[in-house]
Amino acid sequence: MNLPEPLIASLAGGTLVPYLGPGVLAVAPDYPVPASPEALVAQLTARVSVPHKIRNRLTQAAQFIENFKHRKTLVEQMNAAFAATPVPGALHAWLAAQGFPLIVDTWYDGAMAAALQARGDAWGEVQGLSQSEHFGQWTGWYDAAGEAVGEPAAVWQTVLYKPIGSRRPAANYLVSDADYVEVLTEIDIQTPIPVRVQALRSDRNFLFLGCRFNDQLARSFARQIMKRSSHMHWAVLAEAPTRMEARFLQEQNITPIAASLEAFVAVLTACQRDVARVAGAMASAT
Repeated sequence: MNLPEPLIASLAGGTLVPYLGPGVLAVAPDYPVPASPEALVAQLTARVSVPHKIRNRLTQAAQFIENFKHRKTLVEQMNAAFAATPVPGALHAWLAAQGFPLIVDTWYDGAMAAALQARGDAWGEVQGLSQSEHFGQWTGWYDAAGEAVGEPAAVWQTVLYKPIGSRRPAANYLVSDADYVEVLTEIDIQTPIPVRVQALRSDRNFLFLGCRFNDQLARSFARQIMKRSSHMHWAVLAEAPTRMEARFLQEQNITPIAASLEAFVAVLTACQRDVARVAGAMASAT
């Protein structure tokens, strides 16, 4: 398998934005946390009884727990589910080493943050906040040490954007129906998306890894986070897209790459020679 030449050019030109879904944990060496919405809701409902008809629906099950057991119980259950930090895999380490200005990570684990921390470069993160716990505040910024900061530092080489929150450093979660309703009410006008992220995504190409778009929430978040970026993107999909996924990919100019994530990561992490070749050609052209 060869990488698409435009993707290599985006890497060489520094215009690529990795967009990670829960599926990236499947290529990590150790992931003792739920690696899909289905696995997460199974863990939540194993601990708290919910009605049968919603036991396989993450946001609805989380809303039931919040309504009948209190928000504190839901947060405690999420904390337990993501208590362990997965060992960063080859993909996480490679991404951390590239110095991407922006990495989007749409799961609650800390593997990508751990890889950035191990790399040692200046970085920080911004997480989406639940309105039930932080009314009127859409996001929280944290430095590499996990300390809350008012705004991103100019010296940060990479901003890690966790739009639905993370276990660390402050147990922020968008997971229940109410959490998402609040955000989706405002996301069309971009209010929940940090200005720094909006600037960093401008005219850039997104590479979707470990993501599926067979859920309306996943499509809505991706669509709004991509807004005002470039006209060319890619998504690695091991399985043929569903009808709704195919429509979304076409609508957003996302080219599917038919490959397992494992195979793609192996090629991606070995492509430095091609990136150097294209970078040299781009330099010569200017």
